[in-house]
Amino acid sequence: MNFPTTPQGWEALYAAADDELRAEIDHLFEADLAEHIWRAQVGRQSEAADATAFVTGYGGSAGGGKSDLICGLALTEHRRTAIFRREKAQTEGLVQRMTEILGTTDGLNSQKGIWKTHTDGAERLIEFAGLDNPTDHQKWQGRAHDLKAYDEVTEQREGQVRFTMGWTRTNLSDQRARVLMTFNPPTTAEGRWVLEFFGPWLDKKHPEPAQPGEVRWVTTIKGRDVWMPDNRKFVLFRGEPVYDFDPSEFSPEKVITPKSRTFIPSRVTDNYFYVRSGYIETLQSLPEPLRSQMLEGDFSAGVEDDEWQVIPTAWVDAAMERWEPRDAKGEMDSMGVDVATGGSDNFVIAPRYSAWFDELITIPGHDIPQLTAGRVGASKVIEHRRDRAPVHIDLIGWGLTVYNVLVEDQIQTVGINAARGSKEQTVDGMFGFFNLRSELVWRMRETLDPANPVKCALPNDPALKADLCAYKWTPVKGPKKTVIKVRSKDEMKEDLGRSPDKGDAVIMANIDTLKEEVVQAMMVKKAYNPYEEL
Repeated sequence: MNFPTTPQGWEALYAAADDELRAEIDHLFEADLAEHIWRAQVGRQSEAADATAFVTGYGGSAGGGKSDLICGLALTEHRRTAIFRREKAQTEGLVQRMTEILGTTDGLNSQKGIWKTHTDGAERLIEFAGLDNPTDHQKWQGRAHDLKAYDEVTEQREGQVRFTMGWTRTNLSDQRARVLMTFNPPTTAEGRWVLEFFGPWLDKKHPEPAQPGEVRWVTTIKGRDVWMPDNRKFVLFRGEPVYDFDPSEFSPEKVITPKSRTFIPSRVTDNYFYVRSGYIETLQSLPEPLRSQMLEGDFSAGVEDDEWQVIPTAWVDAAMERWEPRDAKGEMDSMGVDVATGGSDNFVIAPRYSAWFDELITIPGHDIPQLTAGRVGASKVIEHRRDRAPVHIDLIGWGLTVYNVLVEDQIQTVGINAARGSKEQTVDGMFGFFNLRSELVWRMRETLDPANPVKCALPNDPALKADLCAYKWTPVKGPKKTVIKVRSKDEMKEDLGRSPDKGDAVIMANIDTLKEEVVQAMMVKKAYNPYEEL
């Protein structure tokens, strides 16, 4: 007979079957369990288990069997596994599920977070890890695993995930190596990075959307994911891929091979056991937007803003929806520059034309050598500057060296020392500011406020959105009135796992500074008095 291909089909068949057919079905499952300690459920979970991509995303609604998939693959298909959660204590649920599958805790060292077991004919090592602290990923440098599994990856920092992924490998010819990321739709701004990471599947505005389970090819160029048409090897020439090349003329590290990536949506209805338990009714009772996120796996449902978030997410979304590319941009009014050199942070230039912000110029910090940071950084600014626009540049760190060169070259440059005090107050006069950084971030809020008659337009950049939504504030009692204190850049790095360089560049570009020639013209006009002789 033809057997069903979905959990719902099996349940319907079993419910309608007579005693003889039920006995046959029970025998099939018992025989399978005798041969294998775990099997992926028919449907989406099986598709994720069998996916051939190097990186597989599996997620959507709650209860889709995501953690169960990690446990099953670690116990049946992989020799060395590392399972990551934001906090190591959160891996306890995975340990409990593995205990259910194995029926024992033999081989588990809970103190070290290591489980050694012999299942399905092979010795297996499973390690449980947390990435709670900003430096925790460094402990895993150089430690190879053929399965790197990230459970609830939207709770983890993007930089730490990408770093630990780098050692996904094996020296066994019969063992595949892969990355598995499981997650529900993000409920905080910090988790939005997965929407860009799996953009073709999750971003409804993606120019080339992908179907569930469709394999796409991607590589990282200058710190950004670039989607490629296939897995052909190539080299870069003037920033463009070249496929027709002689491998002998290039060192191996110059030859780029794209890696495969896919995403498979999960639904609670894919989980036979949760369907029977009534878990769907529990999810149906959740308030929106949590209901749409957890029940339907809706990645476009609203992410709840933190109560101390400076700029509401809806305001950023509205500004990005207003943005359209322009051939005629008008006159550039301002530039914001966040300097980075020699490291993992980016050197970002944000040009502004009135209330329209152009696409950000992003240069990997490692492309700006520290020994010549001032001159190289200044040349990048001059290259993109138009219409004698004032340049607003962060003076902290290497920014000072770039600032000095620009001033020497007689470029109108305003140095921004974010730590210095501020005597200004909010537009409504209710609050003062703890420092200049707090003032500039709050001014961006006021610019994006729907009550502002001048409508700002921001480029649709997921990293920029994440930065702008990550600014948080606290009220601090001042000598005369309460002041707003926005958390520091270092504090933001701990949450984001990277520098908010795009957001900082934009808030500096938002500063209104009169151009030098305008100031000079005003001074001349003020000095001239046509009635002086009278």
